[in-house]
Amino acid sequence: MILYADPSALAKRYISESSSSEVEALLRQAEVVGTALITRAEISAALAKLVRMGSLRRQSAETILNVFRKHWLELTTIQLTEALVAEADSLAWEQSLRVYEAVHLASALSWQRGLERVVTLATFDSDLWEAGKRVGLDIWPEELE
Repeated sequence: MILYADPSALAKRYISESSSSEVEALLRQAEVVGTALITRAEISAALAKLVRMGSLRRQSAETILNVFRKHWLELTTIQLTEALVAEADSLAWEQSLRVYEAVHLASALSWQRGLERVVTLATFDSDLWEAGKRVGLDIWPEELE
C-alpha cells in the first residue's frame, strides 16, 4: 500500500491519542509513506500548541519533535510547486476546504497521478476525509468517529 499521511494522522504516531496504535500499524504495513513538505512545520506547530495549552511539557514536546525529525527522513515528501498550489486553489474552492486541507488533497492526488498507483489518504480531518472520498481516493480510516 502507498500511504499519504496528513498531519492529523501522522501526529498520532507521536502523540498518544485515540487510534494511535492503529496508525502505527498502518504505517508499518505501508510500502511507502508520503506527505506534503508543509507537514513538517504542521507537526512542529501542533506540538508547540500543546505546550502553550499546558497539555504537554516542553521537554516532552522537544523529545517527540526530535523523534519526528528523525522519522521525517524516511518519508517521501511531496514538494509544493506552482502546479500543486494551483490544484489546491481549485480544490479549495470546489470542495470548500481550508488551505492546508486543499494542499494535502492536491498532494495526495498529484502523487497518485505521478506514481500511476492507488494512494491511500490517511486523515482524521473530517473535511479532508469527505473531500478525499468525493474525488475518488482510497481513504483510511474507513469511518471517522
